[in-house]
Amino acid sequence: MTTEPDPSTDVDPEGVSQELIDRVVHGDRSALAELFSIYRPRLWRMVNFRLHGSLQGRIDPDDVLQDAYLSAVDRIGHFLSAATSSPFIWFRMIVNQTLIELHRKHIGAEKRSANRERSINSGPAVDSTSSSLAFHLMAQLPSPSSAVQKIELARQLEVALQGMNDIDREVLTLRHFEELSNSETARVLGMSEQAASARYVRALKRLKQILELIPDLAANVRPS
Repeated sequence: MTTEPDPSTDVDPEGVSQELIDRVVHGDRSALAELFSIYRPRLWRMVNFRLHGSLQGRIDPDDVLQDAYLSAVDRIGHFLSAATSSPFIWFRMIVNQTLIELHRKHIGAEKRSANRERSINSGPAVDSTSSSLAFHLMAQLPSPSSAVQKIELARQLEVALQGMNDIDREVLTLRHFEELSNSETARVLGMSEQAASARYVRALKRLKQILELIPDLAANVRPS
């Protein structure tokens, strides 16, 4: 995993101009396309992380982004009131909604069935954020000696991650995997920047504790 970002840093790496935002406000679809293109690498990273493991390799993140862009075009009239303070967060919200619909369509029925079985045999099901965290953390491991070992490690990690506080798990995802700034994370979670920064530090500490409980993971995965 990469080095922990500085929680005090909040620089817009895209350098989006106010002139471009104003054009979108006035309904310029070519400006909307240009703005979406600027943010596309960051949105792609989000989709690649949050796409359910069972859909990895089956669903192209670029197709998800195309659907999200068409939705943004349909909603350009709402840009003035919803996005001028943070266009990226507006696009991210639309992409997230697109992903939710995609998951509901492709794995909703299957997941509900699996969840009912888990509720009978082993308690509540692990949520999608835990699944995504486990999937991407496992990807950093050297190939286990057997498929059975890999499945067991993934199961242990997913269950352990489910034990994290929901907000801590989400702030870790936003800051570390989606690489949002502290200010952007605060906007997504509806909290102050100070609170978002503190929760990120807390989440990293908790993740380290979780990894230490699973020796095979602790030896290979570094959260910071």
